[in-house]
Amino acid sequence: MDIIQKLTEELEVRKWQVEAAVKLIDEGNTIPFISRYRKEVTGALNDEQLRKLDERLKYLRNLEEKKTQVLSAIEEQGKLTEELRAQIEEAQTQVAVDDLYRPYRPKRRTRATMAKEKGLEGLADIIRLQMTGRSLEEEAQAYISEDKGVASAEEAVAGAKDILAELISDQADYRTRIREMTWNEGIVTSEAKDEGQESVYETYYHFSQPVSRMAGHRTLALNRGEAEKMLTVKVEAPEEKIVEWLERQVIVRDNPNTSPALREAVEDSYARLIRPAIEREIRNQLTEQAQDGAIQVFGKNLEQLLMQPPVSGHVVLGWDPGYRNGCKLAVVDATGKVLDALVIYPTAPKNQIEESKKILKKLIEKYQITLISLGNGTASRESEQIIADLLKEIPQKVQYVIVSESGASIYSASKLAAEEFPDLDVGQRSAASIARRLQDPLAELVKIDPKSIGVGQYQYDMDQKRLGEALSGVVEDVVNRVGVDLNTASAPLLEYVSGITKTLAKNIVAHREENGRFTERRQLLKVPKLGPKAYEQCAGFLRIMGGTNPLDGTGVHPESYEAAEKLLKSLGYTSEDLTHGGIRGISKKVRHPEKTAEELGIGELTMKDILQELEKPARDPRDEMPRPVLRSDVLDMEDLKPGMVLKGTVRNIIDFGAFVDIGVHQDGLVHISQMSDRFIRHPLEVVKIGDVVEVKVLGVDVAKKRISLTMKL
Repeated sequence: MDIIQKLTEELEVRKWQVEAAVKLIDEGNTIPFISRYRKEVTGALNDEQLRKLDERLKYLRNLEEKKTQVLSAIEEQGKLTEELRAQIEEAQTQVAVDDLYRPYRPKRRTRATMAKEKGLEGLADIIRLQMTGRSLEEEAQAYISEDKGVASAEEAVAGAKDILAELISDQADYRTRIREMTWNEGIVTSEAKDEGQESVYETYYHFSQPVSRMAGHRTLALNRGEAEKMLTVKVEAPEEKIVEWLERQVIVRDNPNTSPALREAVEDSYARLIRPAIEREIRNQLTEQAQDGAIQVFGKNLEQLLMQPPVSGHVVLGWDPGYRNGCKLAVVDATGKVLDALVIYPTAPKNQIEESKKILKKLIEKYQITLISLGNGTASRESEQIIADLLKEIPQKVQYVIVSESGASIYSASKLAAEEFPDLDVGQRSAASIARRLQDPLAELVKIDPKSIGVGQYQYDMDQKRLGEALSGVVEDVVNRVGVDLNTASAPLLEYVSGITKTLAKNIVAHREENGRFTERRQLLKVPKLGPKAYEQCAGFLRIMGGTNPLDGTGVHPESYEAAEKLLKSLGYTSEDLTHGGIRGISKKVRHPEKTAEELGIGELTMKDILQELEKPARDPRDEMPRPVLRSDVLDMEDLKPGMVLKGTVRNIIDFGAFVDIGVHQDGLVHISQMSDRFIRHPLEVVKIGDVVEVKVLGVDVAKKRISLTMKL
């Protein structure tokens, strides 16, 4: 297989782009580096295209390796024909290679292998080739053998049929066709194991849907219901049609010597060997497709969550709500430094509301708190009511935001949190994290396993390795897109910078603590184990604010400094002009971009990126994202009435809709059918996480805690 050509067709790009990208990947360059600083080389392939290319490249190379192993194994058996070699070499998937290898794969002892040991292959050939004029009973007599364990003609015929059934089952083209027929015409069904038992799977108690139209979220729900022993799931194939087709392939029509045993062998082959295997394969394929879709949605959601803009310039009170153990508080200044931490008990069982309010009023006055970041976990509803009442009683203008605390408890109990906050207990660390994830969501959320952030569906039912790799790729892309302040970044944040490993991240922080702040990017080369290759990969994504070279505070890569300075000089500027917030309108001063780029010895795309950085040094792409809704009063679920129009924040997106926080502690669901007046295939076409949207209440079920919303206003 020509892997480059295959990737070219799949990505729908030019062959030279794929060749260049593969070469760069093989040389050890990271996806963010290639996407940002090698645009001319790849024809500006973006990080999404490059990650898909990288994933498929690994798959196709593994496929070629498997083909080599299979060809070698068959050749060792002396059974490799030119026709079989061509079929294996042309196979496009691992399933196709497995089908072709099946007849030659070493088998465990089966009914067929035991029948062969009894010397019944000759009888199987007689039945298969329909070449006898005598009755099968008469033919079978010759195979009765006490030594070989064949006691009767019936046993001989049964063993011969087992051999035939396995022979038919091993035919790759038969399996391919049957798999297609099952996929195109089969039906996925599920039934309840105990119909009287109420559960979240009631929708699937009597469920059926064509295999080819199975939605990913339904597949994952069925898998979970089956794993929890609530459902029985099957793939019902067009059995009669398949068996008729299979008989036509195996049995020569109108042959008077055809034995019923051949037809019975065909039926047994399908029922016992082919159908269960095909059902497993189709279930696996459905699951893989569902996981691909879910991972893609999870990744998009995570990207949008990480890209939420920082809420800067506020002293924030982080509030981790709770009952028996109280509500943990942490006051964090505008730089993220913890100023104070304590516990109050305004909720049950102590209900110390007035005492808690006094403490809160003192904290607000002492530290000039302007924003409260409230976690949305246990006792959040009661805490919000207390906060809303408090804000009415104080003269200061303070607002609050409800923040998802997914993963905060995991972080607060981690070794990293203990190192960051050695003087705080677990709850207070969680409160500090809740405050900081409002101030800078990206910097705080990178400390948590992406799978624990809770912006997907059925994440624990997926291949955890694949999910982890995909989400880590998303975090890596976002971190490098935003850029990282070299003098303030934590080790967990630095780990996601292109070219920086966990060890290098720790070494950078240690070097910073020992030698003071970095004043120029080149000092990175003094960090232990950080060599020229790692420097090349990471330097452009690390920012130094107020350093000796203003270009170090931009996304201009050091390899392009000379070109950037020449460009500035040709336009009448110096790098010092960048210290005043950038040079507005500099892009418009370049009259002939192609000619100028050529004179500078760089590509036009690279020059365009340099001009953007000179215009807005250290620009943060998150600034363009919608900001969180700040609240000062609470709304109860009971207050909602159909027809009410409210503003809300999109918290999670799934295949069939989006959950929107409208400030009532229960996110409302906007079903995909209520998101747009036009047809959409997926909610991501309309909304993204963090979007502030206007919604209308369709219905409220207080008992079941369900809110139905519409965006069709």
